Amino acid sequence: MTDARFPQLASMDGDQPRLRPVSPVKTDGFVVYVANLRSYNKTGEIESNPKVELCYLDEGHDQVRITGMAEVVTDTGLLQEIWDENPLLRKYLGTIDNPELIVYRIRPVRVRYMKEWALAYHEVSLAKSD
Repeated sequence: MTDARFPQLASMDGDQPRLRPVSPVKTDGFVVYVANLRSYNKTGEIESNPKVELCYLDEGHDQVRITGMAEVVTDTGLLQEIWDENPLLRKYLGTIDNPELIVYRIRPVRVRYMKEWALAYHEVSLAKSD
């Protein structure tokens, strides 16, 4: 995931899948945070159906696929942390209270990995080790 910094995000527009590159603003294990603008089409798509999938593909064609549920982040402390760590957000949106800013937390329900052209995915455990 580190090598493939710009995953593709799939969401549903009614019965039509939509795919676009995104730039995560934070990752915590397999939990991925994606900033968005309220005026973007994916906002309505995710609001209607929060089931999404991210696909990371590195230069060697290794894949990580995260199937998950997207939810809007409302925790002001977390939003401030994300804001402080992302100069592009500050550059383009100006202030953290810009009404266009929305941040999604994508919580994984399934993670799969495939080595380049192995032709089979391997399930990745979501259990946290102590």
